[in-house]
Amino acid sequence: MADTQQVDPKAERKAARLAQRIGSFSRAHGGAEGQVAYIGQRGARIVLVGEDGTWGDIVAPTYAIAEQAVAKSGITVHESFDGEFAAKVRTGPYEWSRMAGIQLGGPANG
Repeated sequence: MADTQQVDPKAERKAARLAQRIGSFSRAHGGAEGQVAYIGQRGARIVLVGEDGTWGDIVAPTYAIAEQAVAKSGITVHESFDGEFAAKVRTGPYEWSRMAGIQLGGPANG
């Protein structure tokens, strides 16, 4: 018997669109690496870090679609967001004020 896997065309299209967005980010920032994290019923978060230190993220509806998208995009994928990978992230004043705002006298985040 032949192995007949069901291919969900809607999931394929979503993965392809996400891969295009990942590719655009990668081209704009001199290349990119990523990490996929399960976020529960919301799906999976794809965290991207460009070669220039710029970072961003995209949420996929499922972990499987996120994995398909990063595979299609061709970026390097890390198992976790730590070590050398995390050290590549460059943050600016906006991120610092959002992360530590109230504690360090930055703008209120409410």
